Amino acid sequence: MGSGQVTSSVPSGTSEFQGKHVTVAGLGVSGLPAAKALHARGAIVTAVNDGDDARAREQAAELEALGITVRLGDGATLPEGTELIVTAPGWQPGKPLFRAAEQAGVPVWGDVELAWRLRGPDAAPWLAVTGTNGKTTTVQMLASILEAAGLRTAAVGNIGVSVLDAVLGDEQYDVLAVELSSYQLHWAPSLRAYSGAVLNLAPDHLDWHGSMDAYAADKGRIYEGNKIACVYNVADPRTEDLVREADVEEGCRAVGFTLQAPAVSQLGVVDGILVDRAFVENRQKNAQELAEVSDVDPPAPHNIANALAAAALARSFGVPAQAVRDGLRAFKPDAHRIAHVADIDGVAYVDDSKATNTHAAEASLAAYEPIVWIAGGLAKGAEFEELVANSAKRLRGVVLIGADRALIREALARHAPEVPVVDLDRTDTGAMLQAVTEAKRLARPGDTVLLAPACASMDMFTNYNQRGDAFAAAVRELGA
Repeated sequence: MGSGQVTSSVPSGTSEFQGKHVTVAGLGVSGLPAAKALHARGAIVTAVNDGDDARAREQAAELEALGITVRLGDGATLPEGTELIVTAPGWQPGKPLFRAAEQAGVPVWGDVELAWRLRGPDAAPWLAVTGTNGKTTTVQMLASILEAAGLRTAAVGNIGVSVLDAVLGDEQYDVLAVELSSYQLHWAPSLRAYSGAVLNLAPDHLDWHGSMDAYAADKGRIYEGNKIACVYNVADPRTEDLVREADVEEGCRAVGFTLQAPAVSQLGVVDGILVDRAFVENRQKNAQELAEVSDVDPPAPHNIANALAAAALARSFGVPAQAVRDGLRAFKPDAHRIAHVADIDGVAYVDDSKATNTHAAEASLAAYEPIVWIAGGLAKGAEFEELVANSAKRLRGVVLIGADRALIREALARHAPEVPVVDLDRTDTGAMLQAVTEAKRLARPGDTVLLAPACASMDMFTNYNQRGDAFAAAVRELGA
């Protein structure tokens, strides 16, 4: 880790934006509050949006009522006089709008960058989390731990609550638990978290970033300027590499988390106990018990890793061990994240519809044995060789659904040829019931039927939530 002096954020107020021509790219969760915040600070705002659907028109009307110019159906052209672009995080860097901005020397910020710059002088510090999988759960665990310590906090960012709304709202916070996607970090050059964590790195969104190296570099931005701790995953050396490359404040430490016994400056697990050897006196010899593995819901390996990362960030902020335990006990995971639905005839049925990529599915599969696996959907360019090879020994059988199920079937034929496979060629509303029925036929008492699709859901369902709901409904119907 390098050491560099971090400058403070730009003070809030109207002076920086008064009379400035700012283009807000994209409406939605981030664009709307960004446009309003800039307009309120005296900027001359033009909002542009690729789409021109009913929702966009409704949002446009809301902005136009304030006197903000909105251009729907044209997100490619740089409005004349633009001095700054504030973009929705999902807009790809290669879009014509940004190429035009680069040629014109116009800077591009994301909504997170804007929020960071608009913070007041006494603003709450940020404990920031990124990674390919586990971000939302970790941030929610972190917020629960901070609340258990009596701190005023909120889980914000890529979690559905705009960080801009949190920063500019009336609520006063002691500290914020902030989930940041690679998209958001790409557009946030001056962000400086109090402490940051990269949970893991696996190929994802490579169409957006262009390469794995670019994706990892954007994730690594979360460590830039950290004050107290850069939290990394001992089991994923690439996260530690990102720490080494980061320019941080003097005295900031690298803190690892591991499912094994922790070394010095790590958090880990010893005999079913989560322990801290990073934020204790005389860490060469001492360790602090934080919680039991059974305090983590559910106690699957990858979720214990999430809990350790959350604990590390909280401990970096001075949270006592008791609050870590109390916060983890109080935390309840969101639906469709390795959620136990029911036991039928000695077989457990588990819904991990949120496992929409191979990395998440492999973590889910590692938590159970033997498994009847329900998988498939939209592959998003993913390859399944490594997933199937690493999980083959756990599989009792597989039921495949969805548009790209053939890719998984081919990987199974190569790496698990002895595992029975049911290939369902249907996408109607009864498909999930048939999938669960086939899984029940393959399962034996003591097995787990696991929905961990390793794919996106939009070929058959509105989203992963609807897919998980369909699975749970089918399980209940089977049980009845």
